[in-house]
Amino acid sequence: MKDAAPETGKMVLDGLSLVTVVGTLVDMLPSVAALFTIVWTGIRIWETDTFQRIVRRKKDAKQDESSTQSDGDGRK
Repeated sequence: MKDAAPETGKMVLDGLSLVTVVGTLVDMLPSVAALFTIVWTGIRIWETDTFQRIVRRKKDAKQDESSTQSDGDGRK
């Protein structure tokens, strides 16, 4: 019976440790969830057809500029 008391104390301390870890994670969870939500929303916006057309249009304009600047005499 004497050995049961130290084991019970260890179990109580382990339980408190677990509660502390869970409490810490729950407190951090809203910040982590917000970060993942922002990243996920950015990815979803990037994948839309409208945004890709805008990016493609800008990329095509830059390529046209660079090809006309490199062709000093107008030949390709």
